[in-house]
Amino acid sequence: MIENRPWLTFVSHATLLTGIALVALPVWMALVASTHPASAFGVGHIPLWFGNAGAETWGAVLFDKAGNGVDVPVWFMMLNSLIMALGITFGKIAISLLSAYAIVFFRFPFRNLCFWIIFMTLMLPVEVRIVPTYEVVANLDLLNSYTGLTLPLIASATATFLFRQCFLSIPGELVEAARMDGAGPWRFFFDILLPLSRTNIAALFVILFIYGWNQYLWPLLITTDDAYYTLVMSIKRMLSVTDGDIAWNQIMATTLLAMLPPVAVVIGMQKLFVKGLVDSEK
Repeated sequence: MIENRPWLTFVSHATLLTGIALVALPVWMALVASTHPASAFGVGHIPLWFGNAGAETWGAVLFDKAGNGVDVPVWFMMLNSLIMALGITFGKIAISLLSAYAIVFFRFPFRNLCFWIIFMTLMLPVEVRIVPTYEVVANLDLLNSYTGLTLPLIASATATFLFRQCFLSIPGELVEAARMDGAGPWRFFFDILLPLSRTNIAALFVILFIYGWNQYLWPLLITTDDAYYTLVMSIKRMLSVTDGDIAWNQIMATTLLAMLPPVAVVIGMQKLFVKGLVDSEK
């Protein structure tokens, strides 16, 4: 039993508060910077308290054109990023679930070889095969499209491996009982496997959504139309100023907006993740 020592409690609380401060300080500075005019950053110091230009800055960021060659507002690029992130997330989970289901519960020749071929694709991320992938997408006329943004990124060997390990832990008696109860392959998949896999699905959803939301290189390569620009791309374009001052206040506001969806997903899916753990133990 751990003794209740006041100094130990003080150290743990101080460590927690220090960690919170280190994480929150950059967010606080970005929020404060978004409330000052762009000229405030040319004087050599960073403001630490709110200014009086917040409404103007946030209104311009949300509803005006992003500027520096980008002719769409930030909210529209947020929508593009959301479509891309959700498309990649649901695509990866669906394909990985079905491929792991086939590898574990169906008997066909070379099924283990198929799994290891899928697993070996971990050595070929999209950055390594980006040139042939771009050529395939271009030949299919998928440039400047949501399909082109999501389709090449929806295969996931990692998710397939995780679901395979989850399915291998299911007792064979449960499979036999479902078969004797008249459950076909699809009923067994939807009524038994999916509820048992909700913890893995919730965890992977968070990871894959953040992966899709933060994509930069692939959207930069295949999009030339502003209507398909993502939010991460817009931040880089706003920084690439050749003549004039960088609008740091708008960049900070855009950065905060780029943080909101991943944070919301982490907070929202955390409850489902914990619920899945508790339900699985009952």
